[in-house]
Amino acid sequence: MTTADGERVPATPGSSAPVASMAELLPDGLVVVGADRRVRLVNAEALRILDIPDPADLIGLPVDDVLPLTDKYGRDWWAHADPWDGAASRTGHLEKLLVGPRGKEVLVTARYVRSGLGGGDERVDRVMLGLRDAEARQRAERDQATVLSTVAHELRAPLTSVTGFTSSLLRRWERFTDEQKRLMIETIEADANRLTRLITELLDISRLDSDSLNLRLGPVDLHDLLRTHVVRHELGRATGAVRLELGDAAAEQGLPEMWADADRLEQIFFNLIENALRHGAGVVTVTLDRRGEWVVVRVDDEGDGIPPSDREKVFGRFWHGPSNASTGLGLYVVRGLVEAHGGTVTVEENEAGGARFDVRLPSGLPDVVSE
Repeated sequence: MTTADGERVPATPGSSAPVASMAELLPDGLVVVGADRRVRLVNAEALRILDIPDPADLIGLPVDDVLPLTDKYGRDWWAHADPWDGAASRTGHLEKLLVGPRGKEVLVTARYVRSGLGGGDERVDRVMLGLRDAEARQRAERDQATVLSTVAHELRAPLTSVTGFTSSLLRRWERFTDEQKRLMIETIEADANRLTRLITELLDISRLDSDSLNLRLGPVDLHDLLRTHVVRHELGRATGAVRLELGDAAAEQGLPEMWADADRLEQIFFNLIENALRHGAGVVTVTLDRRGEWVVVRVDDEGDGIPPSDREKVFGRFWHGPSNASTGLGLYVVRGLVEAHGGTVTVEENEAGGARFDVRLPSGLPDVVSE
């Protein structure tokens, strides 16, 4: 017998060839148990999921013995569900996470096929089990746990600082000098801004993942926007830590008219500059240029650069490399916001050996302005 693609499919012992052939076409695992509670059919996907190499280990044998299933409480699922002797109105069970043979977790859906046309003779003729690998769900749960752990860690540090300083100021205001008070209030402000950025990034990730991010497009003077960023960083750090330059093409031809979401561009370049200052070294150089009708911004640092094997990973969600010095959210948001504008962002090595982030954004007036 063959599948629709012409591939040879062996018949499952004890089953009709057409049924076994159709079972092999299913994307999920299938196990059929007869009224005598013995396994009648199993497809190749079910064998793979259950990690059972030989169908002879299942076919024709009592299901309780060869396919034990237990729930999260350790109860025997077959005895607890009782497909054959339960209420006649039952049609099956929704998907459940069960532990199968050899301790492997499996997602199981059950359907009861009843014989007879009524009159009290509605016995279960077959129990059909749909099996799916639980790996995808486990991976999603691990990702969710990572999100919760990261958010809790990043929120705790600034909140501890804010509550500590505010408590001290409220209870011992007269004991502090004006300079000490100013320093404490500035720290509170900085930590509050850090919390705001983290919450904004988390909300943006949710919008990007659900494809619900809206842009408020308008004319943008990107040179002025970047100059404001550089001045802001110079005021907060050693003078010269960040510098802004114009590329040759931009100096000769000027910059094309650009329409974008100014707030989102500020977020993009704040994250890139902060990333360069945190993970790079030396002076961070921001170069504004053009390539035809594209506006290009390069952010270079003088650090050790990013290994080629990690250059795509840095844009992943919660990826922060071996240093664990950041949330791993910033560059994921950067790529999402740049691509939402119809642009691209890449990373490579610059002439000094450090990292270069290259952002290309389209210019011109868009056909439709999103609100």
